[in-house]
Amino acid sequence: MLGKKKQKPRRPSGHFDTLVSSRTTVEGDVHFSGGLHVDGTIRGRVVAEEGGDAVLRISEVGSVEGDIVAPHVIINGTVHGDVYASTHLELAEKASIHGNVYYNLIEMAMGASVNGSLVHQNEPVGLLGRDKRSASVRSSEEDKAEEHDDAAEPGKE
Repeated sequence: MLGKKKQKPRRPSGHFDTLVSSRTTVEGDVHFSGGLHVDGTIRGRVVAEEGGDAVLRISEVGSVEGDIVAPHVIINGTVHGDVYASTHLELAEKASIHGNVYYNLIEMAMGASVNGSLVHQNEPVGLLGRDKRSASVRSSEEDKAEEHDDAAEPGKE
Protein backbone atom coordinates (compact mmCIF):
# COMPACT_ATOMS: atom_id res chain seq x y z
CA MET A 1 0.00 0.00 0.00
CA LEU A 2 1.49 3.28 -1.11
CA GLY A 3 0.42 6.28 0.89
CA LYS A 4 1.77 9.74 1.22
CA LYS A 5 4.26 10.04 4.01
CA LYS A 6 3.96 12.96 6.32
CA GLN A 7 6.67 15.37 5.24
CA LYS A 8 9.11 16.24 7.97
CA PRO A 9 10.71 19.68 7.95
CA ARG A 10 14.03 19.69 6.14
CA ARG A 11 16.74 19.14 8.69
CA PRO A 12 20.27 20.38 8.34
CA SER A 13 22.84 17.85 7.22
CA GLY A 14 25.28 16.29 9.69
CA HIS A 15 28.33 17.92 8.04
CA PHE A 16 30.13 20.47 10.22
CA ASP A 17 33.01 22.49 8.73
CA THR A 18 34.28 23.97 12.00
CA LEU A 19 34.76 22.49 15.46
CA VAL A 20 35.46 24.37 18.69
CA SER A 21 36.81 21.57 20.88
CA SER A 22 36.07 21.10 24.57
CA ARG A 23 39.59 22.28 25.42
CA THR A 24 39.11 25.58 23.57
CA THR A 25 37.80 28.98 24.66
CA VAL A 26 37.20 31.63 22.01
CA GLU A 27 37.20 35.25 23.21
CA GLY A 28 35.40 37.52 20.72
CA ASP A 29 32.73 37.33 18.06
CA VAL A 30 32.58 34.33 15.71
CA HIS A 31 31.28 34.75 12.15
CA PHE A 32 30.75 31.50 10.25
CA SER A 33 29.13 29.81 7.29
CA GLY A 34 28.34 26.13 6.75
CA GLY A 35 28.34 24.15 9.99
CA LEU A 36 29.84 25.10 13.35
CA HIS A 37 29.96 22.54 16.20
CA VAL A 38 30.79 23.89 19.67
CA ASP A 39 32.11 21.61 22.42
CA GLY A 40 34.11 24.41 24.08
CA THR A 41 33.27 27.95 25.16
CA ILE A 42 32.68 31.04 23.03
CA ARG A 43 32.62 34.40 24.83
CA GLY A 44 31.13 36.69 22.20
CA ARG A 45 28.43 36.74 19.57
CA VAL A 46 28.07 33.83 17.14
CA VAL A 47 26.74 35.05 13.79
CA ALA A 48 26.07 33.04 10.63
CA GLU A 49 26.73 34.54 7.21
CA GLU A 50 23.51 36.12 5.90
CA GLY A 51 21.73 34.41 3.05
CA GLY A 52 23.27 31.01 3.76
CA ASP A 53 21.88 27.81 5.23
CA ALA A 54 24.29 27.70 8.18
CA VAL A 55 23.93 25.34 11.14
CA LEU A 56 25.17 25.97 14.68
CA ARG A 57 25.26 23.02 17.09
CA ILE A 58 26.19 23.42 20.75
CA SER A 59 26.82 20.09 22.48
CA GLU A 60 26.01 19.34 26.12
CA VAL A 61 29.56 20.38 27.12
CA GLY A 62 29.53 23.51 24.94
CA SER A 63 28.58 27.04 25.95
CA VAL A 64 28.13 30.46 24.38
CA GLU A 65 28.23 33.69 26.38
CA GLY A 66 26.69 36.09 23.87
CA ASP A 67 23.94 36.36 21.29
CA ILE A 68 23.44 33.76 18.55
CA VAL A 69 22.16 34.60 15.05
CA ALA A 70 21.79 31.67 12.62
CA PRO A 71 19.13 30.01 10.45
CA HIS A 72 19.48 26.53 12.03
CA VAL A 73 20.42 26.22 15.70
CA ILE A 74 20.71 23.01 17.73
CA ILE A 75 21.42 23.47 21.44
CA ASN A 76 22.18 20.85 24.08
CA GLY A 77 24.50 23.05 26.15
CA THR A 78 24.34 26.47 27.81
CA VAL A 79 23.70 29.88 26.24
CA HIS A 80 23.86 33.19 28.13
CA GLY A 81 22.39 35.58 25.57
CA ASP A 82 19.60 35.90 23.04
CA VAL A 83 19.07 33.28 20.32
CA TYR A 84 17.81 34.29 16.85
CA ALA A 85 16.99 31.17 14.76
CA SER A 86 15.36 32.33 11.51
CA THR A 87 14.52 28.84 10.18
CA HIS A 88 14.69 26.07 12.81
CA LEU A 89 15.62 25.82 16.47
CA GLU A 90 16.10 22.54 18.30
CA LEU A 91 16.50 22.49 22.08
CA ALA A 92 17.70 19.10 23.30
CA GLU A 93 17.12 17.78 26.82
CA LYS A 94 20.19 19.43 28.41
CA ALA A 95 19.73 22.83 26.70
CA SER A 96 19.80 25.80 29.05
CA ILE A 97 19.20 29.29 27.65
CA HIS A 98 19.42 32.44 29.76
CA GLY A 99 18.00 35.02 27.38
CA ASN A 100 15.22 35.54 24.86
CA VAL A 101 14.60 33.12 22.00
CA TYR A 102 13.37 34.29 18.58
CA TYR A 103 12.38 31.42 16.30
CA ASN A 104 10.34 30.37 13.27
CA LEU A 105 10.04 26.62 13.99
CA ILE A 106 11.00 25.16 17.35
CA GLU A 107 11.49 21.65 18.77
CA MET A 108 11.96 21.38 22.50
CA ALA A 109 12.78 18.17 24.37
CA MET A 110 11.65 17.46 27.90
CA GLY A 111 14.30 18.84 30.24
CA ALA A 112 15.32 21.83 28.10
CA SER A 113 15.00 25.20 29.84
CA VAL A 114 14.63 28.79 28.67
CA ASN A 115 14.95 31.61 31.19
CA GLY A 116 13.54 34.37 29.00
CA SER A 117 10.83 34.96 26.41
CA LEU A 118 9.95 32.71 23.49
CA VAL A 119 9.02 34.90 20.51
CA HIS A 120 7.64 33.37 17.31
CA GLN A 121 8.61 35.16 14.09
CA ASN A 122 7.24 34.05 10.72
CA GLU A 123 9.57 36.25 8.72
CA PRO A 124 13.30 36.14 9.33
CA VAL A 125 14.72 39.52 10.20
CA GLY A 126 18.20 40.93 9.95
CA LEU A 127 20.98 40.85 12.49
CA LEU A 128 19.79 40.81 16.10
CA GLY A 129 16.12 40.97 15.25
CA ARG A 130 15.96 44.18 13.22
CA ASP A 131 15.95 44.63 9.50
CA LYS A 132 17.77 47.68 8.14
CA ARG A 133 14.61 49.40 6.87
CA SER A 134 12.73 49.31 10.16
CA ALA A 135 15.84 50.40 12.11
CA SER A 136 16.23 53.49 9.92
CA VAL A 137 12.50 54.27 10.20
CA ARG A 138 12.71 53.97 13.99
CA SER A 139 15.74 56.26 14.22
CA SER A 140 14.12 58.97 12.05
CA GLU A 141 10.92 58.76 14.15
CA GLU A 142 12.99 59.04 17.34
CA ASP A 143 14.81 62.11 15.91
CA LYS A 144 11.44 63.79 15.18
CA ALA A 145 10.22 62.98 18.71
CA GLU A 146 13.36 64.54 20.21
CA GLU A 147 12.92 67.70 18.08
CA HIS A 148 9.31 67.92 19.28
CA ASP A 149 10.39 67.50 22.93
CA ASP A 150 13.06 70.21 22.55
CA ALA A 151 10.51 72.64 21.07
CA ALA A 152 8.07 71.97 23.91
CA GLU A 153 10.56 72.91 26.65
CA PRO A 154 10.52 76.62 27.53
CA GLY A 155 13.83 78.45 27.30
CA LYS A 156 15.26 76.07 24.66
CA GLU A 157 15.87 77.28 21.15
